[in-house]
Amino acid sequence: MQEYWELYMKTIDGNIASVLVNAGISADLPSEDKFTVGFIKLAMKAPNDKGLISENEEAQLSFIEDKIEMESLRYRIGSYVGKIVSNGEMTFIYYLKHDFEWPDMVQMAMKEFTDYSYEYGSKMDSEWEIYHKLLFPTPIEWQMIQNHKVCDHMQTQGDSLHLPRAIEHKAYFETSEQRDAFILVIESESFNVKELIDANENTSMIGLSFYRQDKPFYYDIDSLTLHLIDLSVQNGGAYDGWETSVVKIS
Repeated sequence: MQEYWELYMKTIDGNIASVLVNAGISADLPSEDKFTVGFIKLAMKAPNDKGLISENEEAQLSFIEDKIEMESLRYRIGSYVGKIVSNGEMTFIYYLKHDFEWPDMVQMAMKEFTDYSYEYGSKMDSEWEIYHKLLFPTPIEWQMIQNHKVCDHMQTQGDSLHLPRAIEHKAYFETSEQRDAFILVIESESFNVKELIDANENTSMIGLSFYRQDKPFYYDIDSLTLHLIDLSVQNGGAYDGWETSVVKIS
């Protein structure tokens, strides 16, 4: 099973949630031997005012997580695929080869944490719906993850992200009519077309690159790219990301 973890934020049942997911295993699905999902829902003792992990409790919760994972490996019961932190609770999610030892494993892992209340359970999920619908990022969430990775990298290069500069985007469409309609919309919003992209051996779609002066700060670039995703979809296409230059303040 591949290990490639992503951490991102989303809203679940009206509450802000921090989601940790092993995105790498998506390449190995459907699973050949794990058809049951198991969960452990732990009530945090000192969440912050957003219902997420506080600095005071972070070390202890990490220790509990490691203990659960150690016991799951000892029992050889399944795979840890993700964690959700929201509304004062932390939920660990596993996919199991079998669940008849799941209660024993959970109780063994939690036996030394008597000051924490928790509940656990399991159910059949051969299609991995919990993983796909609750843990795995949507296309929009993936875009925000990539946005923040680029922003983080730019900050390490000395960019404050607050200075406007040309940000170049790409989008692809099935037909020239769709692309032309998209161009009319973005030009009305002060974007400039840089280049039209023809179909090639890698894709039958046609595209374009376009740019505008904007700030690449986290919430600015999130708002902008989500808007461009919507415009692309409305015109039958797909947004394909952005790039820009690093601007350092001397």
